[in-house]
Amino acid sequence: MTERIFNFSAGPAVLPLPVLEEAQRNLLSLPGAGMSVLEISHRSKTFDEIILGAEADIRKLARIPDNYRVLFLQGGASLQFSMVPMNLLPQNGSADYIITGAWSKKALKEAQRVGQVKVAATTEPDNFNRVPRSEEITLDPSAVYLHFTTNNTIFGTEWNREPDAGGAPLIADASSDIFSRPIDVSKYALIYAGAQKNLAPAGLTLVILRDDLLPRIPKGLHTMLDYNTHAKERSLYNTPPVFAIYIMRLVLSWLIEQGGLEEMERRNQAKAGLLYDAIDSSGFYRGHALPDSRSLMNITFRLPSEELEKQFVNEATKAGFDGLKGHRSVGGCRASIYNAFPREGVEALTSFMKEFQRTHG
Repeated sequence: MTERIFNFSAGPAVLPLPVLEEAQRNLLSLPGAGMSVLEISHRSKTFDEIILGAEADIRKLARIPDNYRVLFLQGGASLQFSMVPMNLLPQNGSADYIITGAWSKKALKEAQRVGQVKVAATTEPDNFNRVPRSEEITLDPSAVYLHFTTNNTIFGTEWNREPDAGGAPLIADASSDIFSRPIDVSKYALIYAGAQKNLAPAGLTLVILRDDLLPRIPKGLHTMLDYNTHAKERSLYNTPPVFAIYIMRLVLSWLIEQGGLEEMERRNQAKAGLLYDAIDSSGFYRGHALPDSRSLMNITFRLPSEELEKQFVNEATKAGFDGLKGHRSVGGCRASIYNAFPREGVEALTSFMKEFQRTHG
């Protein structure tokens, strides 16, 4: 099969077509290197230019202040669930966690293995159909940090503002909406994100952390689990995921060429608006997330019955729409429309939805 279909997968997710085409052109021999990027040494001058260029573009796109480190790590957000408390939660301290879905619950579980943790807020009683209101968040005044998940892929909710951390360092898992809109990095102590949604292939994790956190890290951590190791060695203590960093560099260049994060936000709002309008006006489809908590990245919705949902996904797959089945833990349908997902794919899906309703409604 050579024709590309519309990929609504939650991740690994769609990459910009120009990025894939450039990677394809240069796969056998990277210009100036005489070898594939898959074969290149991470200690070479060529790769040095790739990783330093990626960092420079990240700093440019997000306007990252000079007192922040940019790290390229491995292990996904799941490893960060452990690294954050191991590095920043002392034995006599406590951390606050806001629970808005499956991934924030997993982050909480790993933090509880390390030390004392308190749930500052949770929307689980509402089946995670929204993010907490500010008055629902109860902070521990002695908390060493507040952790939250910016976007919830499974339930289709997203924060449209940062929670008030009450002066504590704010830490975010931004895996599924990073660089989908402008972000004020200075409000955060640490941001981490698995790259396989908006930035790169699977296998790469971006970490942005403020310098003043590094001296707080306890001595004696295992070397690879210590942020100081990676900050000191510029993410080159061990062999990094070279190919994923190369693709990220291409994606970052593409983002800059498209107009940066402000333009991405405009496009993402327009794409999501098309889908939410189709859902809300149908009387057939119903969204899971409440309107004031809706994600621009993951649109979750249900049909009148599970049987119709299965039929919808099957027919959509045959029509060239892949990845629309909802997460196994909640069912329903989910359309993930990250930065690189084209508007014409959303338009095609809304047309399909209207025709499906006409024939099955």
